[in-house]
Amino acid sequence: MSVSGKKEFDVKQILRLRWRWFSHPSQGSAGSGGCLQQEGYEHRGTPVHNRLKSHSRDRNGLKKTSSPVHNILAPVPGPTPAYHPSIQSWHQQNIIESLQASEEISKPRNTEEKLAKKEEIPGTEVVQANPVEDPEAGTERLLVTSNLPNRMNSSGSDEYFESLNHAEQTFRKMENYLQQKQLCDVLLIAGNHKIPAHRLVLSAVSDYFAAMFTNDVREAKEEEIKMEGVDPDALKSLVHYAYTGVLELKEDTIESLLAAACLLQLSQVIDVCCHFLIKQLHPSNCLGIRSFGDAQGCLELLKVAHGYTMENFIEVIRNQEFLLLPANEIAKLLSSDDINVPDEETIFQALMQWVKHDVQSRQRDLGMLLSYIRLPLLPPQLLADLENSPMFANDLECQKFLMEAMKYHLLPERRSMMQSPRTKPRKSTVGSLYAVGGMDAAKGATTIEKYDLRTNSWVQIGLMNGRRLQFGVAVIDNKLYVVGGRDGLKTSNTVECFNPLTKVWSIMPPMSTHRHGLGVAVLEGPMYAVGGHDGWSYLNTVERWDPQARQWNYVASMSTPRSTVGVAALNSKLYAVGGRDGSSCLKSMECFDPHTNKWSMCSPMSKRRGGVGVATYNGFLYAVGGHDAPASNHCSRLSDCVERYDPKTDNWTTVAPLSIPRDAVGVCPLGDRLYAVGGYDGHTYLNTVESYDAQTNEWTQEVPLNIGRAGACIVVIKLS
Repeated sequence: MSVSGKKEFDVKQILRLRWRWFSHPSQGSAGSGGCLQQEGYEHRGTPVHNRLKSHSRDRNGLKKTSSPVHNILAPVPGPTPAYHPSIQSWHQQNIIESLQASEEISKPRNTEEKLAKKEEIPGTEVVQANPVEDPEAGTERLLVTSNLPNRMNSSGSDEYFESLNHAEQTFRKMENYLQQKQLCDVLLIAGNHKIPAHRLVLSAVSDYFAAMFTNDVREAKEEEIKMEGVDPDALKSLVHYAYTGVLELKEDTIESLLAAACLLQLSQVIDVCCHFLIKQLHPSNCLGIRSFGDAQGCLELLKVAHGYTMENFIEVIRNQEFLLLPANEIAKLLSSDDINVPDEETIFQALMQWVKHDVQSRQRDLGMLLSYIRLPLLPPQLLADLENSPMFANDLECQKFLMEAMKYHLLPERRSMMQSPRTKPRKSTVGSLYAVGGMDAAKGATTIEKYDLRTNSWVQIGLMNGRRLQFGVAVIDNKLYVVGGRDGLKTSNTVECFNPLTKVWSIMPPMSTHRHGLGVAVLEGPMYAVGGHDGWSYLNTVERWDPQARQWNYVASMSTPRSTVGVAALNSKLYAVGGRDGSSCLKSMECFDPHTNKWSMCSPMSKRRGGVGVATYNGFLYAVGGHDAPASNHCSRLSDCVERYDPKTDNWTTVAPLSIPRDAVGVCPLGDRLYAVGGYDGHTYLNTVESYDAQTNEWTQEVPLNIGRAGACIVVIKLS
């Protein structure tokens, strides 16, 4: 049938009528070149569209308008037909004449009804159809074009067409049937509402209905289906969506809509609703959205809402939603390492706020919830106050956790044996790693990168004031102090200070001695610049920066000159580890006591190391990587060895080695792990990072730096 509902036309019938109406083209002159010439004229000189116009009435003189055949051939103004020089057979020429005329009388209603281009199939007639409006009949009909092969064969009568908006028209018709309640074969009942629908449409859109109607279940044969627990308005909206693809999202109905979409397994609707809720996240509603996403099994919504809650925890706990949470939800929040707070005390105070909102019913949950608080990390004064608090005094579980925390503070030398989940600091409370400068493929990195545990990524946060190699870095009052080094030509004594918050550099008073390859550390407030090389000789001198007086002063010198030395502070003493003295690498170590202003020798390492990375971690001193070679030998033997020094026993112990050798490696603790950053493996400047867990004695690969760098200074800054 045609789109107007009238009798279906037949292309072959058109051709037979066309042949009957016009004289046989073979009767023309042999020199005329066939029935068609350029610009669509016959050999007799009569334009094709004029000939069609003269035959627009039948033999009885009646105008031919009612039949689809004559509608196609009815002449109206239109574009000039295109020339087809490759057409040879009379059959093809005859078809082209009629179709060119139909192109003149046919005009698509809009740009969406242009002819679809199809690849020609040999031996097959290609017919493309689009509905166009008949101005006289007021109905739609098909615009037909043809592309025939140059030779006739038995399959020349085959044809196919494509309607470009067939699916849209079909669903629009189905929607009309729904509105008129015609051909509906199922009735969905939600509450007091009865919603008619077509099983085929519901099954095409919803996996839930597809499983219901295509399997041998009771509902497959019933005309009325009860939808228990589904909001009627939400169900009505989703049925309307099944026919139209249109859905209205409102803040006050989005949750019922998402719940219904989850039941009906409408994946696209679920994604759209989740995205809508994500855009509505706020500290006052994120906990509710988080719980709702969890209940509906929307994992992406749960993940995003949980992350938002963790990031904005301080604002979240000020809202009513937090105070109304059940104990099990509070436990989920308190157990997370990702809470964004400046210290553990903030989380403890949030718990107390929740308990006091309803003390009588929540007192019994206090012991369980207190197990998620890192009590050993609270200030000792606060712990002492809690011990005498009535809320804790009569609860044995609370008393047990308080005693554990008190021992952690009273016995610092035993802390390494008291490690537990409650002694592990949360990610946001430990600060961030900063990688400053170093040697890279461009012979001098000037970028500063920051690593955040919560985001697990390195980002560039600043630039140094020019190239500086073999310098030292220390942190005072959350500011970076860059000390000494060399620019490739000369050794420097300059000192610069970088503020990570303002990204501003400032010039500080210089050291008395030019130094590169020095070690820098902070001990009980002042900063120390230890050893190094002044461009002429290896140094054993040490300078101390007094932040109050803002000046450098010499202190006692080391017993051995050391360049590329590792320096760290531990238990109120300053340690200088390994390095080079001009003839070879060193395995000796000496420590400085600021109260006596004296250096003393300690037990040596098992291996000689220059360019060694040194840091304190869990009450021990660690020496990581480095190289061992005479000063003149640049093909150094690189080391993956890691040794641990116990100041109580004055002994070194070898622990798990690095995954690869690293010379000039940056070492620094962050949280409950020790990080080894960058370095040089003998071929490339490394961007790889690995971390050491003392409890498992294992190194783990971490997120790499953005660029490879050796000799970078690695420090921790905790910004409030």
